[in-house]
Amino acid sequence: MVVEISKPVRWGILGAANIAVKKVVPAMQRGVRCDVVAIASRNLGKAQRAARELGVERAYGSYEELLADPDVEAIYNPLPNHLHVPWTIRAAEAGKHVLCEKPIALSADEARRLLDVRDRTGVRIGEAFMVRNHPQWLAVRDLVHQGRIGDLRLVAGHFAYFKRDPKDVRSVPEWGGGGLMDVGCYPITMARWLFGEEPEAAVAVIDRDPELRVDRVVSGLLRFPSGGQATFTSAMQLVHYQRMQLHGTSGRIEVQIPFNAPNDRPCRIFVDDGRELGDRSAETIEFPKVDQYTLQGDNFAAAVRGERGVPVSVEDAVANMAVIDALFRSADSGRWERPAR
Repeated sequence: MVVEISKPVRWGILGAANIAVKKVVPAMQRGVRCDVVAIASRNLGKAQRAARELGVERAYGSYEELLADPDVEAIYNPLPNHLHVPWTIRAAEAGKHVLCEKPIALSADEARRLLDVRDRTGVRIGEAFMVRNHPQWLAVRDLVHQGRIGDLRLVAGHFAYFKRDPKDVRSVPEWGGGGLMDVGCYPITMARWLFGEEPEAAVAVIDRDPELRVDRVVSGLLRFPSGGQATFTSAMQLVHYQRMQLHGTSGRIEVQIPFNAPNDRPCRIFVDDGRELGDRSAETIEFPKVDQYTLQGDNFAAAVRGERGVPVSVEDAVANMAVIDALFRSADSGRWERPAR
């Protein structure tokens, strides 16, 4: 049987950020549901250079011009964190669907503004957690649901890299800089997704850069209503490393490259029943190479066409921000904090 794919969604790119030009847009162009037709920057020359590099037909020197283009159906918003909500709202009010980079907002309260604009305008809005589209993670969740590791009790994550640049947007606290917002959001969203429930309390220890004032190392612990726990470390001033572990009553799963999954070679997870230490009893499961950004774009485009739900909804994004808010409060109060519902 031949499955007919609906007409590709026509995309406009809001800004010429590196993640857009180097990773996301080229991946979307390799998909079957995305047609990138325009890109905008506040600097017309920068937009034109990006358009030439990417083979995009139209370049605009302002975001407003892009949103006024009647040929553009959906917007990818990779702007700095503090511009996510304002420009997502403007795009939605212009009748455009929006895939917005993570974290979707600076706080849960700010993210909740997107619920109203989505419902009022009728557009689709999603948060760009590309990892939630990758086959390795879909397989991990299936294994958990199948009881392969018994009852899931603990999710442990680590996501760190080293970058200390005062000129980088991630170094500006007022713009949503710091490691927790940049990379700590990943183990948080995956823990919530794997447990299938929202944490009832969170506690954190934060080490801040004394000059830049952004969090450079964060260790957090989440407590879930079912009794499960999630622990993680996120950092923007540690050696580059990432790993995720799921521990159950009769086994564990390790995701080798959980977040920046490569698009040029297979990915691997390890499933271990604990019979022998040193990973000697672990089974390796390998997944063919894919580009999770391609899958993200195609899946969101399918949601635009009404063929599936948005992979990471605004409700999900609000809940993730509520956990991040609670972790920041905990670091200040020294106590467990409850994420706001």
